[in-house]
Amino acid sequence: MYRMGEQEVKELKKVFKAKQLFRVGDPSTGHLGEVVRFEQAWAKYIGTQYALLMSGGGTAALMCSLVGLGIGPGDEVLIPTYTFMATASAVLAVGAIPVLVEVDDSCTMDPDDLEKKIGPNTKAIIPVHMVGMPADMEKICAIAKKHNLKVIEDACQAVGGSFKGKKLGSWADAGAYSFNVFKIIGCGEGGGFVTNDRMIYERASIFHDSGTAFRPYAGDFTIPIFLGLQFRASEIMGAIMNVQLERLEGILKDLRRIKKVFMEQLSGVDGIGFARSNDIEGDCGVVVAFRFETPEKALEFAQSEGVGGWRPIDSRKHVWFDWEPIVNKRIAGHPAMNPYNIPQNANLRKDYAKQMYPKSIENLGRTVFISVNPDWKAKEIKERIKACKEAASRLK
Repeated sequence: MYRMGEQEVKELKKVFKAKQLFRVGDPSTGHLGEVVRFEQAWAKYIGTQYALLMSGGGTAALMCSLVGLGIGPGDEVLIPTYTFMATASAVLAVGAIPVLVEVDDSCTMDPDDLEKKIGPNTKAIIPVHMVGMPADMEKICAIAKKHNLKVIEDACQAVGGSFKGKKLGSWADAGAYSFNVFKIIGCGEGGGFVTNDRMIYERASIFHDSGTAFRPYAGDFTIPIFLGLQFRASEIMGAIMNVQLERLEGILKDLRRIKKVFMEQLSGVDGIGFARSNDIEGDCGVVVAFRFETPEKALEFAQSEGVGGWRPIDSRKHVWFDWEPIVNKRIAGHPAMNPYNIPQNANLRKDYAKQMYPKSIENLGRTVFISVNPDWKAKEIKERIKACKEAASRLK
């Protein structure tokens, strides 16, 4: 998260003064309804009918989305090779099996490989909008419709982004966001869920609150209450997120402005090219993405003095071969709870060998990101751009 200050402190004081931190409460007794207020505002901002704020980050939001769609043992869910391990772990947490899809030169899910990876047990697709860069939701949704598959958007790293003018998270059956400390806006460890489907919302809402049966709104649900987990948000989280939402557009405006300056001033410079974007206008501007002829040139550029770049292949936690517990199939605290051991999953695809995804290795190795800070001053931007030009001139 980029910006936090006195306004958040001011709103938190109101919550503490009210002495009602639980998300459920009676306004007549002073309950402020911060969580509900944020959920309503978030749904309106994204353009969906329903939204949930929760603890547990984006992982919880993805789990709620999967439960909302009825995904479980016996099901395969297609995810990209480039994403945080949480995308895969959420699938495993509901008893299903993640199957990997290559990423293309945009570093997002490759629609061509996606269609090739669809099998008889595939039930859902989770495209991921990594480092604020939109996946091609038009192609992905068309493929999903063709094969009668559900789609969950993992927009954890692209909060507020869009594709073809439509907010990320609203293209799919459900959308998931992360509001933890590493994201565009956040409250420490928050997560967000959206959908337009009432049934998906009800299942997700019940699952995210193990005490749903005792809530005053339980009677509004049309399905029997089942036992879920505990991902409820607190009023503290709600108060922070209401202020963070007010900051979001300003943050995105500055991120995009700075990224545009980089691209304008480096366009046409010998040795420098940019990674392909599925929608540069909807891109959050979290990174400036470069593309090089070889992985060696990409690494040399990234490591050049003053550039401050990094290759996604080297992240050590966002590429599938770094997900050590998953690659080695060590899931859950008891063998019987390990989805790889569940009988319904016996014949599902479970191989994550490195040589199976050469396209991802090439694309992630030839790409360099420079992380953008929306509060960079003109001098900092100028120095970074100068360093990029000098680094490009030295490439062998």
